[in-house]
Formats: sequence, structure tokens, C-alpha cells
Amino acid sequence: MSLLLKEPVERVQKLLKEFDQNQKVILLDSSARTALEAASSLGCDVGAIVKSLIFKTQQNYTLCLVAGDKKASLKKIKKNLNIKDASMASADDVKNVTGFTIGGVSPIGHLNKMTVLIDNSLERFNYLFAAAGHPNCVFKIDFKNLVQITEGLILDITE
Repeated sequence: MSLLLKEPVERVQKLLKEFDQNQKVILLDSSARTALEAASSLGCDVGAIVKSLIFKTQQNYTLCLVAGDKKASLKKIKKNLNIKDASMASADDVKNVTGFTIGGVSPIGHLNKMTVLIDNSLERFNYLFAAAGHPNCVFKIDFKNLVQITEGLILDITE
């Protein structure tokens, strides 16, 4: 079965097409499970890879979109959300909340609605690449459209 026919990838593809008919999922020959692998596969700067990180924030989950060359700051995330506690979600929680497995978590198409925080350092790139539901699937998007399609808040959330 083609990876493009897997349900999580189809979910992302559907939203991309609804947002912009010209958008499409890109199937890679090699894994893009990590930002470094994705950048190597795509021949781009590792910072242009969007890491979709899920944090457990008190009673909810929050999606943080972070540049591949940056590290999310729990301190800044908690401060921006005005909460006392936050931690990385477990692999099981990520799967249950988003419908994606780690390594293929897309910024869009989650099973549950979440607050989305977008690291402002992503704005330095003309184009970004984000996971599309599977470690070998990505999509290309510019910063403005990433903000629009995710309805995310642009903040400083990295160390």
C-alpha cells in the first residue's frame, strides 16, 4: 500500500487541499523521523524543518511548532500559557490525541483540537517542511500559510 493512502496521511492531504488546491504531500525515499533526517532527505537547512511537539499542559495538550535547529523551552511555554506545569506528552498520549505516531506528527489534521504555539524563529525561512502523518511524508509551506492553516499563535518558545 502506498504511504499516501494511509489514513493519517490522507487526513493531512485532505486539509492541505481544502486550504490550497496546489498543496500536496511529498513522499520521501528515506525517513524524515527526525529534523536532521528530514533536512538531509530534502536538502534543506535543518532549521526549515518544523518539529511538531506535543506538551501535556495541566488538563490539556498543546502543540508547539519549533524550528528543527531549536529546542523548545518549557519555561517559555509555561510563561506564555500562564500555567505552572507542562511536560512532553508520552508517545501513547501523542498517538491518542493527534492520531499520529511520533516521527510523523503533522501540525494539522489532529483528532483533537489543541492550542498551537508557533516559534517565531521559523519566520526566517522562505519555505518550511512539516511532517504529513508518516515519517516518510512531508509538506512544504511558507510561514504565513503555516500560521493561517494551524491558527497558531506566534511566540518565542525556544531556548
